[in-house]
Order: sequence, then C-alpha cells, then structure tokens
Amino acid sequence: MRQERNNIFEGIDWLLVLLYVVLVGFGWMNIYASSSTEDSRAIFDFSTKYGKQFIFIGLSIPLIILILFFNSKFYERFASVLYVLSLVLLVGVFIFGKKINGATSWYNFGGIGLQPSEFSKAFTALALAKLISDRKYNFKLLKNQLKAFVLIFLPAFFIALQPDMGSVLIYFSFFFVLNREGLTLNYIVFGTVSIILFILTIYFGANWILFSCLFLITLGVFYGLYKDKRFFRFNTLKVISLYLFTTLFIYGIGYTYENVLEPHQKDRFDILLGKTTDLKNKGYNTYQSELTISSGGFLGKGFLQGDRTQGKFVPEQETDYIYSTVGEEWGFLGSTFVIILFMFLLYRIIYLAENQTNKFGRIYGYGIASIIFFHIVVNIGMVIGLLPTIGIPLPFFSYGGSSLWGFTVLLFIFIRLDAHKKYDF
Repeated sequence: MRQERNNIFEGIDWLLVLLYVVLVGFGWMNIYASSSTEDSRAIFDFSTKYGKQFIFIGLSIPLIILILFFNSKFYERFASVLYVLSLVLLVGVFIFGKKINGATSWYNFGGIGLQPSEFSKAFTALALAKLISDRKYNFKLLKNQLKAFVLIFLPAFFIALQPDMGSVLIYFSFFFVLNREGLTLNYIVFGTVSIILFILTIYFGANWILFSCLFLITLGVFYGLYKDKRFFRFNTLKVISLYLFTTLFIYGIGYTYENVLEPHQKDRFDILLGKTTDLKNKGYNTYQSELTISSGGFLGKGFLQGDRTQGKFVPEQETDYIYSTVGEEWGFLGSTFVIILFMFLLYRIIYLAENQTNKFGRIYGYGIASIIFFHIVVNIGMVIGLLPTIGIPLPFFSYGGSSLWGFTVLLFIFIRLDAHKKYDF
C-alpha cells in the first residue's frame, strides 16, 4: 500500500541540506574575496561576479522548491525523457550556442550563460539508474554492458565536440557506479592501466613504450609455455589480439597527442610531467596557485587579507582556482576543513544510498557521489599542481550559475528520492 506525502519538505534529510548551505555559503565568501577589490566591497553590487553569484544562489531557492515539488516517482518515470532532453540541449548548443574561450558550450539568455553539460550529468545519472534498476537487466550479458556504456558516453561524445574535455572526463566516474552494481573490476583495472600507458607514452614516446610492452607480453607468453606447453595452442587468438591491441592503442595515444590535442592541452601535460618548465606563460596559473596556497601557512592570512588574492595573481581565481583563495586566506586548517566537509557530504550520500528502499534510488545516489568525488579530486589536484589544468569547477564553490544549479539539481533530486523512500512499498 502506498502512502501519500503531506508536504514537499516531509522526510527531507536536513543534514544534507545543511552541508549544501554551508558549502555554498563558504564558497560565496571565497568568491567575494577573490573578485572584490578595496574600492568595491558592496555586497549587493550585482555588476560584480560575487554579486552575480549572489543572484545565482537566490535563484537556486525556487529551483530547489521545484525539484522537491515533484514526487520521487516522477524522476524514475521520466528519467529517459530528461536524458533525451539533455542530449537535445547538447546538440542544440552547436546551432544556438555561444563560443566562449574556444568552446561552444553555452546558451546565452539576455546576458546570462547556461551550460547544458552541467545539467546533463544529473540526467545521465537518472537514466543510468533507470536502466540498471530494471529487473530484467543483467550485467553479465555483454549487450547490457554495451547499453550502459552507450548511455554514459553519448552525452560525453557531444561534449567532446564542443570541445570541453574536462567535462568529458567526469563521465568516467560512472564506472564506480557500474562496479558497485556488479560490473567486473576488470574494466576499472583496464582503465587504470590505460591511464598509466597514456602518461608513459607522452613522457617516453610511443616507440619505447610499445617495445617495453611487447617485450613484457612476450615474457608472459614464454612463462605460459614453461608452465604448459599447450598454452599457445589454446590462447593463440588471445595472444595475437593482445599484441595488435597494444600496438594500436599505444600508437593511437602517440598520434592523438601529436595531432589531435590542442597546443595548450599538450602544454599542460608537458608541464605536469616535467617535460618543460614555463612559469611565465604555459604554467603560470598553476604556479601562481601553488604560491598563493603555500603563502597561507597553517592558519591563513584572514578573510579579505590575502595579498596575492587581492593582487589578482591567479587569473580567473573565482572559477576553477577558487581553492587557492581558501588556501591563502584560511590556511591549511581551512583547506582541510573544506575537504572534510566534502568527505562528510559524500559519506552521507553513500550512507543514504545504501539505505534506499529501491534500486533506482541507490544507483542514483552512487551516481551523484561519484560525480562530486571526481570533481573534487580533479579540481583540487589541478589547483595544487598534482594534475594538469583541466578546467572543471569545485562543486558548490566555483563561480558560475550553471555549475551551481547543475550541482543543486544533482543533489536535491537525490534528497527528494531519499525523502520518499518510506513510501516506496
């Protein structure tokens, strides 16, 4: 028997809401610090970036109410429709979109930019949850695995054409969801090995890495023959396929690096891997970000007291490099506090996901946890110089309406699903 809800706020996990408010509020404080000047401190100056972010936060309230207004079954029933709508928006941006910083990723509505890729993540997570939660879905079947892969990487394909490779990488986070739901760990191992080969190929060159890999494979074949003389007879096709795939994969990486990646993308990898050093041009942003964070020390310089932040040493600091503001003004203590907040948020999402009464809610919960986790690791890793400059925002922190609204939609759909779990019987 199904019960009916009395109001849109009934059953809401207020701890998740509180974490959202704290992260958004603290994020705005750092946007204010990084985009204001001594001559312009007026909080309600809506011509500034911190003023615009204030508007974005205010508009998030009716968005949240709208999300909570719909019954949880609405999101399950119309997950496919929302997914198709997100694809239409991603395709439409090539016709009606605006090109900014070399990427056609934005719609422009009266001076307000809207980036559809920020919302497609939530709708892809919904569609994936609907697909996998079907009782007839069996992950052991290759055709079902392919369905999941196509569903995940179709929006990623359109985003890659914009091009926005940072957003494309986020879709790989869904493999954590697939693994949780029964997909063999071999896919994650394969992905990890592929990343390692990608890095080694860029650093040492395709020829050296290919020779090393083929040598190791050959040693493996000889070891197999040593253990069983029939090894090659029963594994001939597998061995030949491995030789061919390894050759094509490594040379494919080399070709992509030399002929497909844009010069600025190649520069980011070269600087990260130490192949080149250019602290004034190519590596300027990351270098300045590292200096800004380290200058904060343990306790930080204090709110609005960061001289490097106020001096605008880090370009576009309020967007992808917002964490450097935290590091300078709030120090190691504040930076750690932010990470703890994020980890607590992820823990709470996973805890609630495991306690869902239906499979759809659990899968979606793991989906958003994976997306947020990937954003946090890549963004902070980029800001502190451990990863190349990819250009993805820090959830709830970075300046931008699309980013804030996208993560708001992502989180509050789950909050609605969780609020209604007691009615799903």
